[in-house]
Amino acid sequence: MLFAAVVFVVVTGIHWYLWLRLVRDTTLPGRWRRVGTTALVVLAVLLVATLTATRVLSPEIGVFLAWPGYLWLALMFYLLLALGVAEIPRLVLLRRMRGRVPSAELTPEPGPPARVEPPAAEPERPVAVGIEQSRRLFLARSTATVAGLAATGVVGYGAKTALGGPVVQRVSVPLRRLDAATAGMRVAVVSDIHLGPILGRGHTERIVRTINELEPDLVAIVGDLVDGTVEKLGPAAEPLRDLVSTHGSFFVTGNHEYYSGAEPWLRELERLGVNPLRNERTEIRHRGGVLDLAGVNDVAGRQQGDGPDFDRALGGRRDDRPVVLLAHQPVQVTEAARRGVDLQLSGHTHGGQLAPFNLLVPLQQPVVAGLAQVDGTWIYVSRGAGFWGPPVRVGAPPDVTLVELRQG
Repeated sequence: MLFAAVVFVVVTGIHWYLWLRLVRDTTLPGRWRRVGTTALVVLAVLLVATLTATRVLSPEIGVFLAWPGYLWLALMFYLLLALGVAEIPRLVLLRRMRGRVPSAELTPEPGPPARVEPPAAEPERPVAVGIEQSRRLFLARSTATVAGLAATGVVGYGAKTALGGPVVQRVSVPLRRLDAATAGMRVAVVSDIHLGPILGRGHTERIVRTINELEPDLVAIVGDLVDGTVEKLGPAAEPLRDLVSTHGSFFVTGNHEYYSGAEPWLRELERLGVNPLRNERTEIRHRGGVLDLAGVNDVAGRQQGDGPDFDRALGGRRDDRPVVLLAHQPVQVTEAARRGVDLQLSGHTHGGQLAPFNLLVPLQQPVVAGLAQVDGTWIYVSRGAGFWGPPVRVGAPPDVTLVELRQG
């Protein structure tokens, strides 16, 4: 209920602002203002319904709500951004317009004595009032048109990017404890697949095909596979059984697994041949060498008594072996570094998904995307292969990454 109330307040406030700039300022009282007002009310209701109801609907039904609702969410965001940027120049131009009304326009031209109108008749407005109103309408309509074209163009580009195939990234990471035999081992990393009402079985098949073409030694799926239950999305995840690699496929939970029923999904993944790492580790023996592969649960699991346990996953291991940790959120690297992890593989951020949200991610996470070092531990953050909410990615294309381990 709290989530729904917050969504309602935020959505109402944003649509009220859009109504001011796109409807009230651009129309005169009458039919077109009523049409615009009705349209924004309908879009606001659609958005609230999309954000609150798609999770409980079956994909076959939810898709009809998700597509228009989430596309409007993206368009609404970029309209809000464009109109917000235009606020200062709009106010400056309005002030200049007022200052440019000629003095002759402020008073009706002299002429014959005015007729005495019947008492019921309204007095005529000065000519300047009509001129200023026309200028205001022209400015408001021009601003709305430019904002609408810009927002539509950005969302169209972002939708094409999000719905296209994942970009293959190749990264080489030096590990100081990696022996010569294990050097060259290749790990395919994918995160944030987000199967749901929009992304289904075809999305999974494309990701599996992309990974298999890379011929990896190991596959790491670092959380947020689904946005729904096994009953609704089980068939969409089935192509994961076709993943091919030397040492198998491994999985750690993301926050969305805990929203969707983590336990049933972990059992389903085991059935599909994907190995969950639940605060545990396993030895990976590669060409005579060995490394530890560990995985910790996502921090969202704490609310369900299934949070990350770094001591359990990393305690008691041999210090001469390198350790690669799968952890959904980059923020978990702080704990990983304290325990001497060589490399952490993460996702969660989507690379920001909708620029300029990428500028806000560092307020919560130490790395937005790509390879970095935190307290001596390497961390690679995938932008993810899917999306959450709007089927739109701006400045953050989807990816699958091939990480090659080498001696450091």
